[in-house]
Amino acid sequence: MTIHFISIGGSVMHQLALALHHKGYTITGSDDEIFEPAKSNLAAAGLLPAQIGWFESNIHSGLDAVILGMHARADNPELLKAQALGIPVYSFPEYIFQESKTKQRIVVGGSHGKTTTTSMIMHVLQQSGLAFDYLVGAKLPGFSQSVQVTNAPIIVCEGDEYPASVVEKRPKFHFLFPHVAILTGIAWDHINVFPTFDFYLEQFSIFIQKIEPGGVLIYNQTDETLHALVQANLRSDIRFIPYGVPAHRIDNGATVVLWPGAETAIKVFGNHNLLNMEAARLACAEAGVSTAQFAAAIGSFTGASKRLEVLLQNEHTTVYRDFAHAPSKVKATIDAVKQQFPNRKLIALLELHTYSSLNADFMPHYKQALDAADEAAVYYSQHALAIKKMPPLDKQVVADGFAKPNLQVLNDAAALQQWMEKLQVKDASVLLMSSGTFEGINLLELFGGLMQLPTGNPAQ
Repeated sequence: MTIHFISIGGSVMHQLALALHHKGYTITGSDDEIFEPAKSNLAAAGLLPAQIGWFESNIHSGLDAVILGMHARADNPELLKAQALGIPVYSFPEYIFQESKTKQRIVVGGSHGKTTTTSMIMHVLQQSGLAFDYLVGAKLPGFSQSVQVTNAPIIVCEGDEYPASVVEKRPKFHFLFPHVAILTGIAWDHINVFPTFDFYLEQFSIFIQKIEPGGVLIYNQTDETLHALVQANLRSDIRFIPYGVPAHRIDNGATVVLWPGAETAIKVFGNHNLLNMEAARLACAEAGVSTAQFAAAIGSFTGASKRLEVLLQNEHTTVYRDFAHAPSKVKATIDAVKQQFPNRKLIALLELHTYSSLNADFMPHYKQALDAADEAAVYYSQHALAIKKMPPLDKQVVADGFAKPNLQVLNDAAALQQWMEKLQVKDASVLLMSSGTFEGINLLELFGGLMQLPTGNPAQ
């Protein structure tokens, strides 16, 4: 196969390009900007475009397919030429399906927990010695890349509800046609794409209808919205398996999960992670992994990047970094840390960085999300608003939305740093939540100093 990537520099696009290159395909690509680590990764494989930009000469009749990234516009000259020549043009998920038609397809959907659940399944399948391909939205320990496409009989995919491409605006997970589908929960997100909650819900109804006949839907029955949606979309040609939080106990800050005939201490915690784990166990069972095998493997799972990731730790303090940004994710993460360490003070900092989280009309959805924190601050930057071409966001609107007494609302980088530098972190859990960068502040250095950790070796 000879394939050209339009927008090869994307975080997931370049990973697919590398995967197909490793499979033996001839790969070319183009982009108008390529950043690290994609730039170095592509260069090491000999796939870095010689010139930055779009060039019609990249498109020719010798191509078997063109894969179109989200970054490309509808008037992209390479796209227009490919369409004129009649070359098949695929969005990322459409092409993943082309490569997985003969595989058992396991697809994890939902508003939250997709990456962690997908990661858990991948970890257990790997530990169990099963061959599989995958698509996941984070870098995972034990996996050199986030996309793998081989001749394996199984593929595990994180199923995103965001649009597939500028040409194909339907959600990505509508193109994967799972045999084993998971829905982790539903909470309105991406309001720039799904302006009403009903429209957002409809995408998950369509996903259920996309499950292959004879397949199975594994769904979180503790989510009332999801439970009602499933009941409204019952099908006689697939199985429905509900799940909830598995039996467990907490011993000295460590969670032990109790399954029939098997129990194991795990390195992650919180009801949201226990729900993710139960979904992963049920999906792995569909791939032939027993509960005993699952229990033996999941104990070494340390989590996906920026999902309650431990940045720093000593006997008095733990500093976590988490990707949480939507209201349901923020609340679940806050509650998990508080439940795991009930006798510690909980300090929470949330950076608003996404389109939804910076929208004044969306702010009331954050009500009570930070309530479990003993000290809390919300930060957003004027730069983030400008990049997204959004109007100014009043600090009082943010404070009213969260409705938490004594909440600090900050919108200046210097004020953010000053607030962090004054924190008393002894006997505390510190939770830093963002899909952004906290203005590039060196978190290891700042909190290492607050915790009085040895210089040069902060993560003790």
